[in-house]
Amino acid sequence: MAECSDIRTGRHCVFVLHAYLVFVTKFRRRVFTGEHLIRLQEIMRSVCAAFETELRGFNGEDDHVRPLVDFPPKAALSKLVNSLKGVSSRRMRRELPELARHSYRANKRWSGSYFAGSVGGASIGVLRQYIEQQNRSV
Repeated sequence: MAECSDIRTGRHCVFVLHAYLVFVTKFRRRVFTGEHLIRLQEIMRSVCAAFETELRGFNGEDDHVRPLVDFPPKAALSKLVNSLKGVSSRRMRRELPELARHSYRANKRWSGSYFAGSVGGASIGVLRQYIEQQNRSV
């Protein structure tokens, strides 16, 4: 089971939901410096707060970023991703004009696709075994 500090509560639920995300730049262009990544982390943390989610980890390289988010069941992950990518793209373009030359077609900073993976908890095999061992009500 997850650590007690990871368990969150909602009005009608108790949950531990983490998602590991990867966003790559359009055409995998190498555009980010360390300073850019620090600012991206700040921007993404503020977007997460607006969604009542928490940015639990963040890292990146010159052509991609890897945020780790802790989110409630009511937050649609796809909407969170759209906001993270959209808000970060707009704010980086406005705050750091030197990145403008790396924006393509309608000033898009990010590739249209992303990776999202669930993180933590028991493996699928362990969960399947647990479910199969439960008594079936007749």
